Amino acid sequence: MTHPFEIELRTALPADPEQVWEAIATGPGIDSWFMGRNEVDPREGGVAAMETGGHRAEAVVTGYEPGKRFATRTATGEDGRFMAFEYLIEGREGGSTVLRLVHSGLLGDDWQDEYDALRRGWPFHLHTLAEYLTHFPGRIAVPVFAMTMPAGQSPQQLGAALARGLALPVTPAVGHPVQVEPAGLPALDGEVTWSDQEHLQIRTADGIYSFHHGPGLALLGHHLFGRAPEGAEAAWQQWLTGLYA
Repeated sequence: MTHPFEIELRTALPADPEQVWEAIATGPGIDSWFMGRNEVDPREGGVAAMETGGHRAEAVVTGYEPGKRFATRTATGEDGRFMAFEYLIEGREGGSTVLRLVHSGLLGDDWQDEYDALRRGWPFHLHTLAEYLTHFPGRIAVPVFAMTMPAGQSPQQLGAALARGLALPVTPAVGHPVQVEPAGLPALDGEVTWSDQEHLQIRTADGIYSFHHGPGLALLGHHLFGRAPEGAEAAWQQWLTGLYA
């Protein structure tokens, strides 16, 4: 049985409508703040694709008005499920923008848990968008994705292991300084920009580093600006897997 849902959020962004459009409606722009590697065919009826961990998901572009509106919709599955995304851009005085996001569709039998996860996740992603537009405007990131599924560990244990691996308190405050050399990786020198029970984000001079954990799942989605080290994704995957071994 399917269940309809809708999530609507607004956020003020320190960028003009053209900059926001580039961030939400182009592959390189989406790579710089959202998840995975993205491609957008820039036209109504085109394909918007996202690849994460070897899995490719596609949607059809249902709205394409540069500087104003971008919308996509996934195909309807055999069980009737689908997801639709709409971004509405409103310019404001002083070169700022208000972005309205509407995420809707039909969810399956576990709709309540999935809906709750989406509702908690979107504020984090919009925060990342603001971090990108504030601190890395006009730059393009190399996305880094890694995932592991530790067995027999609670979300609290996963969070504690992550904190140890990054030399942080279990619940670091926003603004907490970060200076750590993860095994086999370049040093991180920055500060915490988001911290809750599921998400942790660190911003450095050259990247936005995001970590997520929940029941039986830990993943990371980083955005590295400038020249990313060769093999960065494999190195982070090895680090993440070793962290929860």
